[in-house]
Amino acid sequence: MLDWPLKGARKEIATPAEETTSTLLQKTNRRNFIVWFLGGLMGAIGLAGLAPLLVYIVPGAGANKFLDLPITLDKPLDQLQDGQGVSFDAPAGKGFVMADGGGDNHPGKIAFKGFAIKAGGNVALLSATCSHLGCSVSLNEGQGFSCPCHGSAFGLNGNVKRGPATSPLSHYTWKKGAKPNEIIVHGVDLPGVG
Repeated sequence: MLDWPLKGARKEIATPAEETTSTLLQKTNRRNFIVWFLGGLMGAIGLAGLAPLLVYIVPGAGANKFLDLPITLDKPLDQLQDGQGVSFDAPAGKGFVMADGGGDNHPGKIAFKGFAIKAGGNVALLSATCSHLGCSVSLNEGQGFSCPCHGSAFGLNGNVKRGPATSPLSHYTWKKGAKPNEIIVHGVDLPGVG
């Protein structure tokens, strides 16, 4: 400790050995408390703001598993007449993967309902999701599909006949099953859904 000769006041001057003491070991005063409190608060707010974004950055531990879903139809495919179709739903906890699409639909998007439709002698599996805003379309046998939400109309092949939709209905990737009324549709496992 050195004496300071101004006005008889004494001040302590730190020696070089004392200056290297960590700020964590210093006595807590009001300023240090406020600095540490505000730093912790800002860190917590930053973490709370970033946490919801982590689900988009880090893949989940149980990432979706693609699989082939066996679906039993109400009517065998070989009994469908031209212009007829049959609807089908995804099993609980599963979804169908769209193979193509546009508008609100896109390849890889998940849907939960579809139609097996026979048109021109060929069978196609179409998503029941409207390409405009995602409403469920209904089948008008022999005519095509209609969307009850905004009035879009689609042909039996899924192409747009009347807007506001501008893209056709999406197709599903599929193959015939072992039984006449069974189809195998490309899907995904969605635990906890349905």
